[in-house]
Amino acid sequence: MILSAFPNTPLPIGPVPVPNRVVLAPMAGITDAPLRRMALRYGAGLVVSEMVASDALARGHEETVLRAEGEGVAIHAVQLAGNEPASMAYAAQIAEGAGAAIIDINMGCPAKRVTTGLAGSALLRDLDLATRIIEAVVGAVKVPVTLKTRLGWDDTATVAPELARRAEAIGVQLVTIHGRTRCQFYTGQADWGAIRAISEAVSIPVLANGDLVEADDAPAMLAASGAAGVMIGRGAQGRPWFPGQVATRLASGRVPADPALDEQREVLLELYDGWLSHYGRELGIRCARKHIGWALAAAAQSAGREPERARFWRQRLLTLDEPAQVVAGLRDAYDDLAWRHAA
Repeated sequence: MILSAFPNTPLPIGPVPVPNRVVLAPMAGITDAPLRRMALRYGAGLVVSEMVASDALARGHEETVLRAEGEGVAIHAVQLAGNEPASMAYAAQIAEGAGAAIIDINMGCPAKRVTTGLAGSALLRDLDLATRIIEAVVGAVKVPVTLKTRLGWDDTATVAPELARRAEAIGVQLVTIHGRTRCQFYTGQADWGAIRAISEAVSIPVLANGDLVEADDAPAMLAASGAAGVMIGRGAQGRPWFPGQVATRLASGRVPADPALDEQREVLLELYDGWLSHYGRELGIRCARKHIGWALAAAAQSAGREPERARFWRQRLLTLDEPAQVVAGLRDAYDDLAWRHAA
């Protein structure tokens, strides 16, 4: 018998009881409402909205409002980014008023377009400003506030333990740490062991994030980091069932098989319809393309097929602009993969 290395019990975030300790990360342009609903259906404990710019939300920018939408999400968590305490506080109140049960503060995004505006991981270079932002957001809302960040700006200034201590003292209920510095972006390997310094610095729950792409790695990630749970980002691309597989691995010691190809096909078709409804036809078609590429790669892997087969279908489908043609092409693609798998 394979034993679990970690009891996957519910995760309390303040008064909010999250059913398990596996969280789908906020990913810009990816974790929209349709995808979050699907990940929850397959067993993710919590899902977080894609990063929402606080000033754009305050202005009512249409696409930004869509990013913060949580219809059909049991525990609606919205991640906000910005560098002005007052703007962040106001955006948090807007999100809370629209139904957010948790507000997450982004202090980890490494993208240049974010850090140039002194937001995201740029705040790791100004802990006093970061502290003022946290104070403003915590003071503005009644719902729990969480924080997502990185180890530091670079290897010479791993300030995450100090930031986590400040955040806890202000009232933040949970901290997520990506095991890289900003200057690493997504290169190399996430340092799960370095997260332990943050886990030991605070009494609130810490989530470990970075490079969890196989369910069997979750116990090792927790053991190295001393964290209370895990957050999954890129490992869930094309696989909305993956956080649920990790939750089952932690609870039972066993990894469920990937859904059958016909189920994977129906998941993608339902998501495709959801994206068209969520964004409208034109934007929905464009937003779906990256997901289709990831889903085809996941399907080929599940079927034991070579990656070239997924690339063949991706090249055929991602240039189509008619939803009916995309749907028909997806059915053909999965039939092809299933036939080759059976053969």
